[in-house]
Amino acid sequence: MLKEKLKKYKIILASGSPRRQQFFKDLDLDFEIRLKEVEEIYPPELKAVEITDFLAQLKADALKDELKENEILVTSDTIVWHQNKALGKPKSAEDAFEMIKSMSNTTHEVITSVCFQNNTASTLLHDITKVTFKDLSDEAILYYIENYKPYDKAGAYGIQEWFGFMAVTKVEGSYTNVMGLPTAKVYEYLSTLV
Repeated sequence: MLKEKLKKYKIILASGSPRRQQFFKDLDLDFEIRLKEVEEIYPPELKAVEITDFLAQLKADALKDELKENEILVTSDTIVWHQNKALGKPKSAEDAFEMIKSMSNTTHEVITSVCFQNNTASTLLHDITKVTFKDLSDEAILYYIENYKPYDKAGAYGIQEWFGFMAVTKVEGSYTNVMGLPTAKVYEYLSTLV
């Protein structure tokens, strides 16, 4: 439906995430993948959505000078915000264990920001989903890390995997946002371009 209407634009997805790429396919959108390595460092005073907004824009800035007139670049960033700190991707099994353990029997926020950049301007949007975990045993956490190796995921877990089915007791907000892209908001924004 939207694919037809967006014919005059070329959507560029700047994400190596297989989940984000699949979402764009599932939304029935034509897109091209264009990647550029970006060091994801943000000022330490930033909090919550300020972090994801900053990083989504940083990723867009890396490619914006290469955009042609009809191209729309889409970049995004996801973090888990818990106990007033950002949980990004774990650096080791120990790191992953500490992250998951800290979220056991509590509620955390998953924040994703998406930047839409053309050759003249950029628009940022974000979404926040609250996720509650049950009380988790060390054994379950270790099993998950060992078998699923969640090192490419913010907060060290994938809601769409065994862990999500076993550990998550409540989701308030967009489910796809927890997987890395608030698809309804992205689709709605792209619809406004027509």
